[in-house]
Amino acid sequence: MAKGGKGPKGKKVTLKVAKNCIKITFDGKHRLDLSKMGITTFPKCILKLAEDVDELDLSRNMLKKIPDSIEKFQNLRWLDLHSNQIDRLPETIGNLQNLIFLNLSNNKLTARSLPVELNQLKILRNLNLGLNHIDNLPTTLGALKELQEVGVFDNLLTTIPNSIAKLPKLKKLNAKRNPFPGPTEEELFIDHIKRLETLYVVEEKDLCFPCLRKCQEERDKLNKLKNTVPAPLRKPNFSSLMTPNSLAKENQAEWRMS
Repeated sequence: MAKGGKGPKGKKVTLKVAKNCIKITFDGKHRLDLSKMGITTFPKCILKLAEDVDELDLSRNMLKKIPDSIEKFQNLRWLDLHSNQIDRLPETIGNLQNLIFLNLSNNKLTARSLPVELNQLKILRNLNLGLNHIDNLPTTLGALKELQEVGVFDNLLTTIPNSIAKLPKLKKLNAKRNPFPGPTEEELFIDHIKRLETLYVVEEKDLCFPCLRKCQEERDKLNKLKNTVPAPLRKPNFSSLMTPNSLAKENQAEWRMS
């Protein structure tokens, strides 16, 4: 009997328990749901079910490591490991060639614990790395051309590589609550000008009188804004002050006597 973590009732994850945790999804796939069972060590007994499992849910446990043997789940299309204590991923995770969904959020992953072999998941569509300790995303993730949704929220990122931001099929990139540097005042000024300029895309003859008048008012505002150059910072001028140290010189005698 393989060893496994104890669940809320002290029950070990045995092969029998694992078989009873297999559910049929709405599209007829076999999902092994071992979530919320207090597992601390990957239960090796489930490797015997590898060929029969399409989806594996080990979320909301206390796992720290995922073994190299995870590659035995060759039919796996859906892997949920969120809310554990995982600080390292095995290189063999890249051998899960049928994976389309991978949730690794709310763990202890860093940039170093993301193996380059992740770029072998060629048909992956959804990747969630949120709520980790990642300060740098590997540019090799740009090889995952089928990615549609990427979550990297609540990490330590200061930039998103272009190879990821410009993925051809990317529909959603959640990068909220990262320490990205904010835009400068000059960049905000230029961006505002550009957004205003995009308002004028039709000819005057195609507008009705009220619209024409409204556009003219906006054009006047735009011209005024363009002619307003941000003034450089000026040194403060304290014209009413006396020459530096003049008062101090006059009072030196008094200071020495006090």
